[in-house]
Amino acid sequence: MIQRLYNWTLSMAEHPHALWVLALVSFVESSIFPIPPDILMIPMILAAPSRAFVIAGVALVSSVLGGLLGYAIGALAFDTVGQPILQALGKADSMEAFNGRFNDVGFWAVLIAGITPFPYKVITIMSGWTAMPLGTFIVTSIIARGLRFFIVAALLWKFGAPIKTFIEKRLPLMFTLFVVVLIGGVYAVKFL
Repeated sequence: MIQRLYNWTLSMAEHPHALWVLALVSFVESSIFPIPPDILMIPMILAAPSRAFVIAGVALVSSVLGGLLGYAIGALAFDTVGQPILQALGKADSMEAFNGRFNDVGFWAVLIAGITPFPYKVITIMSGWTAMPLGTFIVTSIIARGLRFFIVAALLWKFGAPIKTFIEKRLPLMFTLFVVVLIGGVYAVKFL
C-alpha cells in the first residue's frame, strides 16, 4: 500500500494541477498521510526551477494548515482518531511518558519534527493532545516547515538536478545531525 501511495504521489508531479496536488499532499501529510510532500516537491521544482519558492510556499502553508488538523485530532479526537494513528506508526507505547515531558520541550519537539525525517504528524497530534499553546505550535511549525521546504527549494533552484540525489539521500541525515549538535550544545550550556 505504501509503495502505491509513493508511486501515485510521484506521478502527480507531472499533473497539470500539480500545485493543488502538492497542497493536498502537504496538508494531509501533517496529520495522517505517510508520504512526505518532498517526494512531489522535488520533481516539481526540477521541472520548473523559476517556481521553486512558490512551490515551497504552497507546501509550507498547506503543511502548517494540515498541522492544525493534526493538532485538532489530538485535542478533540485523540481517543477515536489520534491514538489509532499513533499506534499504526508504532508510537503508542511511549505516549504517556512522552506526554509528561512534551510541553516542557514542545517548541524543540515541533521544530525537530518539522525539519527532520521524524513523522511530523506524530508531533502535530501530540501537540493537541498535550494542549501545547496553539501560538507556540503555529510559530514553531512555520519556522520548521519553512526551513525544510525553502532549503530544499533553494538547493534545487541553485544546483538543479545534481542536488536531487543529495537531497533524497543525505539532507535528512544532515538535518538530523544538525539537530543532534544543536541539542547537545543546549544541554552543554545548560549543565556547564
